[in-house]
Amino acid sequence: MGLIWVEHVTGGQGFFCNVTDIRLDNTAVEELDKLLIHTLFEAVYSESRSAPFILFMKDAEKSIVGNGDSYSTFKSRLEKLPDNVVVLGSHTHTDLRKEKSLPGGLLFTKFGSNQTALLDLAFPDSFGRLHDRGKEVQKATKLLSKLFPNKVTIHMPQDEALLVSWKQQLDRDTETLKMKGNLNYLRTVLGRCGMECEGLEALCTKDQTLTNESAEKIVGWALSHHLMQNVEADHDGRLVLSCESIKYGIEILQAIQNESKSLKKSLKRNEFEKRLLADVIPPSDIGVTFDDIGALEKVKDTLKELVMLPLQRPELFCKGQLTKPCKGILLFGPPGTGKTMLAKAVATEAGANFINISMSSITSKWFGEGEKYVKAVFSLASKIAPSVVFVDEVDSMLGRRENPGEHEAMRKMKNEFMVNWDGLRTKETERVLVLAATNRPFDLDEAVIRRLPRRLMVNLPDAQNRAKILKVILAEEDLSPDVDFDTIASMTDGYSGSDLKNLCVAAAHCPIKEILEKEKKEHAAALAEARPAPALSGSADIRPLNIEDFKYAHERVCASVSSESVNMTELAQWNELYGEGGSRRKEALSYFM
Repeated sequence: MGLIWVEHVTGGQGFFCNVTDIRLDNTAVEELDKLLIHTLFEAVYSESRSAPFILFMKDAEKSIVGNGDSYSTFKSRLEKLPDNVVVLGSHTHTDLRKEKSLPGGLLFTKFGSNQTALLDLAFPDSFGRLHDRGKEVQKATKLLSKLFPNKVTIHMPQDEALLVSWKQQLDRDTETLKMKGNLNYLRTVLGRCGMECEGLEALCTKDQTLTNESAEKIVGWALSHHLMQNVEADHDGRLVLSCESIKYGIEILQAIQNESKSLKKSLKRNEFEKRLLADVIPPSDIGVTFDDIGALEKVKDTLKELVMLPLQRPELFCKGQLTKPCKGILLFGPPGTGKTMLAKAVATEAGANFINISMSSITSKWFGEGEKYVKAVFSLASKIAPSVVFVDEVDSMLGRRENPGEHEAMRKMKNEFMVNWDGLRTKETERVLVLAATNRPFDLDEAVIRRLPRRLMVNLPDAQNRAKILKVILAEEDLSPDVDFDTIASMTDGYSGSDLKNLCVAAAHCPIKEILEKEKKEHAAALAEARPAPALSGSADIRPLNIEDFKYAHERVCASVSSESVNMTELAQWNELYGEGGSRRKEALSYFM
């Protein structure tokens, strides 16, 4: 193994080493291959002293031809074998032309003696890679002919009855090897976790092909089943699982796979849903949590109450008619305040599928297809529930329908969206939420506002919240002791969360600029004195950020939104009329308008 030592262990012996820095040493691998060949032939020599010996090498091209040094070592040892030793090598001859023309009838050309070759018989997807392997196959055949000059070709049976029997035997061998591979995966995971299973060989796992990941899931479910059945089990000794527990884990895996297969089949029947799958983001792929968002505590608490609880605990919202989950939430406010990040955090924390809808996802050049895409959005969301349908800049999609210049197709799409969102066929128990975000809520249609009963304003942060946002942004940065978050927050009045991020990025460039200026001067001095240029600086030479860097960045990065702009005034007025916690009173028009 090759290691990179990072730092010395203080007060002890040795060094710390990151796991990511551990890598295989290529020279050690090559020496290991030679050692294995020498050990093999030493065993052959030892056995041949007492009686004639036959050495059979399965798929010789895979163990010998790939490495030039291994090939030379094997050839030299092969030439020195005694007369009573015969070496037989098997080689799977691939006829590319025949396999492409008749992939189903000439599977015998892929037949090998290892698990991978046999399993390829059951999965014809590998035939698409035959053309790329053509040159490698020719080279391997040429090298093997030098090692094994005597060649015997074995063909498939020509008789019809023998051919049928041969194919049946091939299917049985494939199932046998599949079972052995599955059992090996399970044994490996059990051994790695310090567990055992008695009678594992009696399990029938030929109906599916396990991977290392699926084997780990099966063992995990089997362990939970074992602990539920044996509450007083001894946790200090080596844990022995029963076959029933392993069967329990396999049944759960099969149920999950069958459910996903049925979902895929249902999606294949609807071409519009299938095309929208590209806009579906699983919660594990979003990667944004509420901890990544500084401030906005009231908004986050409200979202947890309205969104996450009904999605995570639907049984609490089944009693009566008044506790039905909310169907729509509107996040509105000035740009850069974290509305999109809040939507991503909601989907991640609630474990819901995230469907990001934009005009490009649901529009089509064909008349009538736009409405079908809109309908597919909600049918797809219902199938993969719990799900969050996120519409960013919702005013561009669901604006007022009274615009005289609006196209008829756009109006039909809006009507279809609202009918499927909350209409006659909408089910109240569906765990589908429409989460919308906009900078201009006053441009929305009244019917859309009615379907968004909870409207949360995400306003510009105050000084206290700006300090919280800065702590989140600079959490992993190297800061000098003079950096005070409250000081930076006080001098960034009117900044949004996005503006604060841009400010920190500009400040982080200051130490890099200093290094570049220093290198430029040193290079010029070395050139004038006719000496070699000094070495370039690395990441370890970058100094921590100080308060002067943020003051320098503050002079160049200003707020993107003015708190006294017309848009901010309209947002405040709309929040008073329709927003969460507004006064609901219209201001009287002033005489001096």
